Amino acid sequence: MVGSNSKSDISFAGTFASSAFAACFAEICTIPLDTAKVRLQLQKSGIAGDGIGMSLPKYRGMLGTVGTIAKEEGLASLWKGIVPGLHRQCLYGGLRIGLYEPIKNLYVGENFVGDVPLTTKILAGLTTGGLAIAVANPTDLVKVRLQAEGKLAAGVPRRYSGALNAYSTIIKQEGVRALWTGIGPNVARNAIINAAELASYDQVKQTILKIPGFTDNVLTHLLSGLGAGFFAVCIGSPVDVVKSRMMGDPSYKSTIDCFVKTLKNDGPLAFYKGFIPNFGRLGSWNVIMFLTLEQAKKFVKSMESP
Repeated sequence: MVGSNSKSDISFAGTFASSAFAACFAEICTIPLDTAKVRLQLQKSGIAGDGIGMSLPKYRGMLGTVGTIAKEEGLASLWKGIVPGLHRQCLYGGLRIGLYEPIKNLYVGENFVGDVPLTTKILAGLTTGGLAIAVANPTDLVKVRLQAEGKLAAGVPRRYSGALNAYSTIIKQEGVRALWTGIGPNVARNAIINAAELASYDQVKQTILKIPGFTDNVLTHLLSGLGAGFFAVCIGSPVDVVKSRMMGDPSYKSTIDCFVKTLKNDGPLAFYKGFIPNFGRLGSWNVIMFLTLEQAKKFVKSMESP
């Protein structure tokens, strides 16, 4: 279990399957908020979404953005990018969460007894987050490209007809290496957010369980999941903005270039642009994911135990 310091009580295959299932379920529930977040982050200050002159921003606030997208492009557009989103969660979610316990145990050593130090949990989270996204980066790129495409003028064809078409078009037009565009900020972002999520969930849960009256139940998982989401957004938001901008706009030369230009043109608060939608997204994502994960692991454990 994430949050227990004992050796894993279910197989790696069982942990991977539980993690991938929980991550996919959370993704389906919260991707409309993610689509809104991507649009808000890609919106340059002072310029309307359609790029005509210096007018009011097209998207305002999380629910406003969700409403605008649903009105202009139809409700289904809010689930744009769900196919690569699920590809991503199967790979990334399964690996980062599935590997967390084995890597944490590897760092503390076989004969370790007692509470695992927070620094070790953070290190394990950084390791599994970085490794997992290095494998899953193409799915992330395609997801952002599909989500970034807004309403098109009449007669203008869509850039990609779907997820698989996007993979093949990017390879044909930009080469295989293009699928790993933004790998720098993406590894940084996912290693940091993964460490913030998993280590804080682990730590908050461990702390709550020491309070008299609290047991390893749904309320504990709910509170720990909220804590994990909050820490992840506070720490990961600036990296997330840079990642979305780099993947959505190829004119930035590097991570540093994107960071400096964003700071210069839009000010430091731009890095916390979409903080509320980001927390709405990551907070709810973490609660759903961890609640589902804990239940899925219980189910797998009952299936695996003789």
